[in-house]
Amino acid sequence: MRQTHHYPVQGAGLGLRRSMMGETVSPEQVDFLEVAPENWIGVGGRYGRWFREFTERFPFVIHGLSLSIGAPDPLDEALVRAIKQFMRDHNIRCYSEHLSYCSEQGHLYDLLPIPFTEEAVHYVAGRIRRVQDILEQRIAMENVSYYAAPGQEMSELEFLNAVLQEADCDLLLDVNNIYVNAINHRYDAESFLAGLPAERIRYAHVAGHFDEAEDLKVDTHGAPVIDPVWQLLQRAYELFGPIPTLLERDFNIPPLPELCEEVQRIRACQAAVYDGKDASPRPAEAVYGR
Repeated sequence: MRQTHHYPVQGAGLGLRRSMMGETVSPEQVDFLEVAPENWIGVGGRYGRWFREFTERFPFVIHGLSLSIGAPDPLDEALVRAIKQFMRDHNIRCYSEHLSYCSEQGHLYDLLPIPFTEEAVHYVAGRIRRVQDILEQRIAMENVSYYAAPGQEMSELEFLNAVLQEADCDLLLDVNNIYVNAINHRYDAESFLAGLPAERIRYAHVAGHFDEAEDLKVDTHGAPVIDPVWQLLQRAYELFGPIPTLLERDFNIPPLPELCEEVQRIRACQAAVYDGKDASPRPAEAVYGR
């Protein structure tokens, strides 16, 4: 019976933001932390010292903002090398990025959809392989929210799986993005989950979003996680075991105790998949026959 691969971190995590300076975060509250490397590379002074205190106390992962893996522009190899050094300096466990693009002759300050085409699969996979060659380690690509699918030749799931396979990279599973896309593009979220390669999942994200309309959800990371997303996260755990999962909150950030309540809910969802005293995650094939 095939087990999923080793995770870089364990438990329930939280995105660390500069606005949290002055608040106390303890290992009893969160198991690991995440930052965007672009926001911290080269930062010194009191922010740099504060960040170093956290990286010495907690396991860290990083989630990039500006790799722009699907862009027509040349790959920013200087950024990749800076991230490689940053990971070494702070003992970072995993680097993830968005399966999208955000630049064309300059940054566009938004995550735009890569066309779901065979040509795009080959193009993106080649760029991911180059990133991994520079880093000398694997990268995890995140399934992103999108609001249009220009030139679509295959489904989102087919495109995602094809890129992961050809690039031989890992997956950052964003549960809220699956929920948002399932509503906006009218597909079944649980079927999407079941079609993902369990062995490539490194960790997961969960977040809140904005209801623009009944059939239009916008991924914002600016609100609490809603019950249907918690239910989808629980389903992911039933399929894949208790994946390390991080709570994202990028604005409208409440006091830390309120954020930690959501982190504790992640822990409760994870605990619900254990069988009695056996603390081993259920392998995905035991749930849906892979």
